[in-house]
Amino acid sequence: MLRNESGVMYRAVTRGIQVSVTPAYMEEQSSPKDGRYFWSYTIEIVNLGPDRVQLRSRYWHIVDAEGRVQEVRGEGVVGKQPRIAPGETFTYTSGCPLPTSQGIMSGHYRMATEEGETFEVKVPAFSLDIPDVRRIIN
Repeated sequence: MLRNESGVMYRAVTRGIQVSVTPAYMEEQSSPKDGRYFWSYTIEIVNLGPDRVQLRSRYWHIVDAEGRVQEVRGEGVVGKQPRIAPGETFTYTSGCPLPTSQGIMSGHYRMATEEGETFEVKVPAFSLDIPDVRRIIN
């Protein structure tokens, strides 16, 4: 876990693909009295390796503060299946609603090289927390 000007950043590197995540609580889109909390997360994918890769699919494992699990699978991210050449970066922002004020997300991307080899790239586990609220661990 690192800190930058936007807050806390989480980072993992798999086979030369670096994935950094910066989550942010979206107070204006949340309604605690209705049990609705919303976070955005910005993901930066940097190709530090020698091969051009394409992000084919995603998998998310989301756990809220009461231990309920959601799994999300799908093609690409934000409607795209980006190709990332060596030295290039792809950045996107998405969001996650929860019924609780805390949670954690983790997952992976399925990547493919131009030669057709596929492999998983880890997305580091990251916390979904309201700023300045004490974290409760189940």
